[in-house]
Amino acid sequence: MAGTASDVTRVLNGEVGYREGFTNGHWNNKQKYSAAVPGLEWSDYQAWCCTFTSWAFQQAGMPKGSYPVTASCATATNWWKQQGRWSDYPAVGAQVMFGPGGGSHTGIVIAYDADTITTIEGNTNTSGSAEGDGVYRKTRQRRDAYVYGYGYPAYPGGIKSADPDWKNPTTTEEDPMAGITKQDIYDAVWKTDKVPAPKTSNTIKTNPTWQAVSVLSDIADNVRAVKAAQAGQAAAITALAKLVGSGVDTKTVVTAVEKAIAAAVIKVDVDINGQGI
Repeated sequence: MAGTASDVTRVLNGEVGYREGFTNGHWNNKQKYSAAVPGLEWSDYQAWCCTFTSWAFQQAGMPKGSYPVTASCATATNWWKQQGRWSDYPAVGAQVMFGPGGGSHTGIVIAYDADTITTIEGNTNTSGSAEGDGVYRKTRQRRDAYVYGYGYPAYPGGIKSADPDWKNPTTTEEDPMAGITKQDIYDAVWKTDKVPAPKTSNTIKTNPTWQAVSVLSDIADNVRAVKAAQAGQAAAITALAKLVGSGVDTKTVVTAVEKAIAAAVIKVDVDINGQGI
């Protein structure tokens, strides 16, 4: 997991319905979260709402040091304030603190609107008690006096907040083409993805696998060979025509034969990276 607010919400939703231990007719605060959070093993059988939020942040992949690891709501409240990540407004993925000084109870906000917050809380019940029996999804009034405030985790990409003064950090996207030269692009296009050379290649023994540039180079070699053969044929025809008897129009013979040869040759223009080959 990447430790985003969505990751935290997914973890929380998976825990709704979990119940603590029950012995001798009483809920006993025995739960699975204390043992799973390094440093909070001792808190089993204790009030566990804050242990649950620590576990949720950890389980979602939040980096260590980006959230308070504590079983104490008061300690968590102070931690958020000391980090400068405290607000009176809800945010998705924020830890909401309840009661005087934020020391009574806690949960995590998964949604909010103009009037309410939707939370998932551990160690509560259907009535929203701070000493309950399990994990519940709750809807509470934003402006209820019981809501003390919110701690904002430093999620990648910021946090969706109702706080008009909250500023998410600006991030600069890395340019994927930064540092890439024209030569790099040319090499990537023409000098990668080797393929077997054609059996008709003149260089198959020394160059058995071809890059794209090899294909065009071979075409250029063939074009040059055809042009050379054409020139040789034209020269031979010229010499032959000169041997014809005086009764023959030499120029007419040469011209006619050259046109016949030229018509049989396909003209090919080859260009690589703006340079003729």
